[in-house]
Amino acid sequence: MTDQLHVGVLMFIAYRSAENRIVDAARRAGYTDLTVAQARMLARIGPEGTRLSHLAEQAQVAKQTATVLVDRLERAGYVERTVDPQDARARLVRIAGRGLELVPVARAEEARIEAEWTAHLGELRMRRLREALTALREITDPYAAPEQ
Repeated sequence: MTDQLHVGVLMFIAYRSAENRIVDAARRAGYTDLTVAQARMLARIGPEGTRLSHLAEQAQVAKQTATVLVDRLERAGYVERTVDPQDARARLVRIAGRGLELVPVARAEEARIEAEWTAHLGELRMRRLREALTALREITDPYAAPEQ
């Protein structure tokens, strides 16, 4: 048995730390009603909106769970449901109101995290980490657009 943690666990630890910091920054900025589960759902919404079934799939939760989370986000003004222009029978979940106001708060914390990680690892190791993780998306990310 090895004493080294699996690389997936190491990536998860770093991700969880970043996620918690972003949610904490949102709460400090006054978005105290946002839960981690809601933030995870909100983070998966694409710029043109995303169908609820796709959000559930990406978050690896039941559609009913995703519905509850989106309902709460909608009541709090973070998202809205709109008609999908590709299929009038379907609805898209889009970031709205408070969600749009929250985006710069989250982006600012993401930038602070990346700056801290770069300072800790150094420019070269951080660049290599980004390159390696970007290359890994080719075999791990079923939601990545083909050109990414």
